[in-house]
Amino acid sequence: MNLLKLMAVVITIAFFTACNFTEEIHFNEDGTGKMNIGFDGGEMLQMLPSTDSTKLEEVKDSTLVFKDLLRDKKDSIAQLSPAQQAQLKKLEPFSLHMLVNTEEGIMNFDMFTNFKDVSEINDAFNAFQSASSIGPVAGGKPMPKNSANEATEVSYSFKKKKFKRSTAIVDQDSFKQSIDSLSSAEMFLSGSTYTFKYHFPKQIKSTNLEEATFSMDGKTMIYKVNFLEMLKDPESILIEVELEN
Repeated sequence: MNLLKLMAVVITIAFFTACNFTEEIHFNEDGTGKMNIGFDGGEMLQMLPSTDSTKLEEVKDSTLVFKDLLRDKKDSIAQLSPAQQAQLKKLEPFSLHMLVNTEEGIMNFDMFTNFKDVSEINDAFNAFQSASSIGPVAGGKPMPKNSANEATEVSYSFKKKKFKRSTAIVDQDSFKQSIDSLSSAEMFLSGSTYTFKYHFPKQIKSTNLEEATFSMDGKTMIYKVNFLEMLKDPESILIEVELEN
């Protein structure tokens, strides 16, 4: 089964079942690093429809580089609206790795990118959703509209030993549409989680998050939130971390 076709099916089912995402960042001393948005779909394997178009290989281990895909499909992408092209452009820094092992019940998606400065990185979760919608583009068909991507904007910064992640609602109408679309899935999503896991080059001095937990060496912070609550009130997710000198 095609990687992006499977991902589109998974994302659709994910919004009607309990699901767990992890946003992970590794920082180096010089501010460079790696970001990864991961989705564990092991529990969803049994829920995927068993039609020919969604049949899974017993073992699949694939990596897709979006920069290469966007280059190869530039003619199809050029036919899209400027807004749709801009949305796809945000995927350019990312690669997508998928590991499926039906016998062991494993289905993991990881979208990742290296960065020189974390402020250059787009919203990882929205980029993850955009990745699932690029399938039709790869086949030369119109890209589905994703109002959630247009509604919010996530910003990252890491300067002078201070890290900050904040979210702003930039389009109230699109945000309301995205919230309304969740109404039928609230019962399932109420048990879903979104975990922030940040690794720093020095020990953490302080954070604004009372519920956060830390590694033994004090350099990694983990913060887990309810996925549905985050979707409904994205601006409530404000993460600030200060490191030791």
